[in-house]
Order: sequence, then C-alpha cells, then structure tokens
Amino acid sequence: MQLLRSILFTCLLFLTVPPYAFLVIVSRPFGWRGSYNWAWRWAKLMVWLARVLCGLRFEVEGQEHLPDEPSIVLFKHSSAFETIVQIIIIPVQTWVLKRELMWAPFFGWGLAAVQPIAIDRRAGTSAVQQVVDQGLEGLRAGRWVVIFPEGTRMPAGETRRYGLSGALLAQAAGCKVVPVAHDAGDYWPRRGWRKRPGTVRFCVGPPMDPAGREPREFNADVQAWIEAKVKELRVAAGHAAADND
Repeated sequence: MQLLRSILFTCLLFLTVPPYAFLVIVSRPFGWRGSYNWAWRWAKLMVWLARVLCGLRFEVEGQEHLPDEPSIVLFKHSSAFETIVQIIIIPVQTWVLKRELMWAPFFGWGLAAVQPIAIDRRAGTSAVQQVVDQGLEGLRAGRWVVIFPEGTRMPAGETRRYGLSGALLAQAAGCKVVPVAHDAGDYWPRRGWRKRPGTVRFCVGPPMDPAGREPREFNADVQAWIEAKVKELRVAAGHAAADND
C-alpha cells in the first residue's frame, strides 16, 4: 500500500508541474516575486500531498538562527524532499543548480523564470566564479542563496568533499554561511519510488563567519558540522544503526 501511495504521489508531482510552471512563467512580466510566489505555492502543495499520501512530514529546529539579512545557506543534499522544503523554511531565495535542469520541458522553463544560478558543473573555476558573480547580484536584490555543496544527491549516510563556491561567495559578499542538516535521504531515497512515512528533521545551524578564514579550512568546518548533525539525526531515528546491520 505504501508503494502505491508513493507512486500516486510521484505521478501527482509530475502532473502538477506543467500548470504551475505556466503560472510561474505568465506571472514573470509582473515581477520576479510574483513568479516566485507560485513556486512557493507548489512547494506547499507537494508537502501537503507528501503528508496525506505518504505519511511524510517534516519539522525544523533552529530556524531562529536565520539572520535578518539575506545570507548563504549550505544544504545537505540526499533527497528531492529538501529541494521542496527549502522553499518553505528559507526566506525568498535563489538556487545554485546544474544547467541541465533548465532544459527539462515545463519544469526547466519555470525554473528559468525565477532566475536560478544555473552552472555547467564541468566548467571548473569559471563555474565557481559564476556562482560568486550571480550570487552577489542575488544577495543585493534581497534573495538568499541556497547551495548544495556536494553538487549532487548523496545516498543516506554518505558525503563527499564540499565545493568551495559557498565559502568564496560569503567572503566576497561579507556575509555569513548558514548550515542546514537533515535526514530526508532515509525517507525519500535518491532512487526508487517508495517514500517512507515518518518525520524528516531539518536542523538550521548557527551562522558561520568566513571572514579572515582560509576558504578550504572554513569549508571543512561547515562540512564537519553538517555531517556530524546528520549522523546525530540518523542515530536518533535508528537509521544509522540499520546501516550497520
């Protein structure tokens, strides 16, 4: 039954993309915020459907750590769920993502309307500079910048070296980095149809200041905080113990 509910949810997710993408696109001439608001409404709908159909909920700890001014958020990436929830729990934002997503019919067209930072991941240092340049523009426009520093979804319990773009952008902008950890990968795996019922816990950490720090050293500290918190969440929920069985 859970598999059938998960398949129904996934089908509805895809079916809702074209009409909401249309609303995002036609709202663009009236301002960026109008398009963004439709993306926010779609995220709210998906969270509601995930709860009703799959029994999948979320809770947030540490939201009081979010600064008053637009900042950079480094988000653990292990699922599609956090890409939806982030729109709800972080103030108005732009996202760093791979440019191939922009080529997807409807979904990519809607993304283009809200002006993400779409990069060619094979471009190396030029891609990092693109994140810094466009990230500065976004911050000046009052948008938060959300980055998945691992660059791709990682299986639950795994990680890889974080990219430097978030740290470099924070230093260029003179702002702080907010780390966010969660255990969504244990409920909505990166592959497969089934979504496990339960409550995904998102933990917003205290802002970290990169001023005067060597970027790689600072980045390692951010990664250490996120991965330690992810492990803590997984152990508390019994997921890490299951990995060792």
